[in-house]
Parts: sequence; structure tokens; C-alpha cells
Amino acid sequence: MKSLKSLLALMESFEKLPGVGGKSAERMAHAILDLTDEDVRQFAESLLAVKTQIKPCQECGMLTETDRCDICTSSRPFDTLVVVGSSKDVLAFERLEKPLYRYHILGGVLSATKGIGVKDLKIAQLEQRLKQHPFRELILATNPTLEGETTAQYLAEILKTYPITISRLGYGLPMGGHVDYADAITLGKALGGRTKVKGES
Repeated sequence: MKSLKSLLALMESFEKLPGVGGKSAERMAHAILDLTDEDVRQFAESLLAVKTQIKPCQECGMLTETDRCDICTSSRPFDTLVVVGSSKDVLAFERLEKPLYRYHILGGVLSATKGIGVKDLKIAQLEQRLKQHPFRELILATNPTLEGETTAQYLAEILKTYPITISRLGYGLPMGGHVDYADAITLGKALGGRTKVKGES
């Protein structure tokens, strides 16, 4: 049977998504064929929309459709700044009962294997925010992986001269786990058990 090039191309596109193998991609591609023309059009438009309308917040790096995200434009106090690797991690904290934090998204973590260095992360922007706002505590909430720990230790070292308490999430989170997968109870315990990296100067 002659292969259907357009269907194969669609399957290959689905396989680019994380966790999607050949069989899953094949099922999804055939599911698209069963949709109405209008549903397919809306699906295609939504894909284009997330790439053209969503961008990082100019202040914290959170994904937003405006120049500054809802959190940065809110009346939340400038008491605690939570530093995370990605926007997905912020969503986990926002599931807590009363999140009053502000956030800074690094855009990744230090990784020699992936070629991600200090200049690839939004560290300079972090330092600028610490100079602009009277934060009392900075929580290093990178994932408890080797790369996440390396990033947290690096940040703690370069920020040690700032007059702010620096702490690390407690190990309610398992080593090798990811913040954005944590449930509210686990994340709440990790916050409660956070360890001080440096006291306020």
C-alpha cells in the first residue's frame, strides 16, 4: 500500500511532543482525520496562537499574553521571591491554598551536557530585581536534580552579598523529582521544610 505522505508528516509532527511514541502519534493522526473541517481549523489556529501570542513576562519570565503577567501586576507584597527553572513550576506553587509569592523564571538550569551555561539563564535579570525591590527572602526552588542543585548552589554563592535571606526548598520533594509534578501537599511540606542557605545581612 502506498504511504500517505501528509499523514506520515502529521505523525512525525506529533512524535516531536514529549512522551509521544510512534503508536500514539499514529492514533492521534488518525483521530485528526475523524474531526470536522471546522475542528481541524480551530486546532491549527490554536497551535499558531500559542506560538504568536504567548511570550515571557518582561519582569519575571512567566508566560503571558501581555507585556507583564497577572502576578507581576498584582498587589502581592514584595516579601518572598521564588526562583524556578520554568513557568510550569510556577503553576505548581499557584495551586497552594494562599500563594503570596512573586516569582523569577530562570529559563532552565545549568547543564554541561545540554550546553546551558550562566549566560543562557536569566540570572542578571534576577540580580536587577533584587536591587529594585525590597524582597526579604529568596527561595531557590529549582528541581532536586543534579542540575537543579548545581544551579541553586551557584545562585546562593553569587547572591550571598545581598541583604536577603536565601533558602532552599526542603526535601518533601524527592531527589530527581520535578516541581511542576508535585501535588499541593508535597509542595507545601517542601516549603515548610526549606533550609536557609544564607541569613539576611
